[in-house]
Amino acid sequence: MRNIKLVINNSFKKNNKERFFIKKELQSILNLYAKMVSNGSWKDYSFSSCAREISFDVYQRASEKPFLRITKNLKPNYLNEKFLIKDRNGNVIKKSENLSQLINKTSWSKLRLVK
Repeated sequence: MRNIKLVINNSFKKNNKERFFIKKELQSILNLYAKMVSNGSWKDYSFSSCAREISFDVYQRASEKPFLRITKNLKPNYLNEKFLIKDRNGNVIKKSENLSQLINKTSWSKLRLVK
């Protein structure tokens, strides 16, 4: 065996930890989801991720695209762009630096699918 090196303090593991919603964020999203499912507005959900963001995708029916996406921007340009609500086409509906404020201040009953 030749010169084996042990790498300590690997920066990849530190960045990989931030690549998902933390427990408090996920709890507030799932509480909202449970409320909207009991209301009959939302039917299904999924998670998706890429290098810049992770998202909680909401479906009204079994369709190709999610009707609504709650995203956590991992590399925001501005402080208020950390959490976003996007529509089916990727347009930003609302944005905030705090997820619980974003969820509480959005009127979810007024968000409808437009064909």
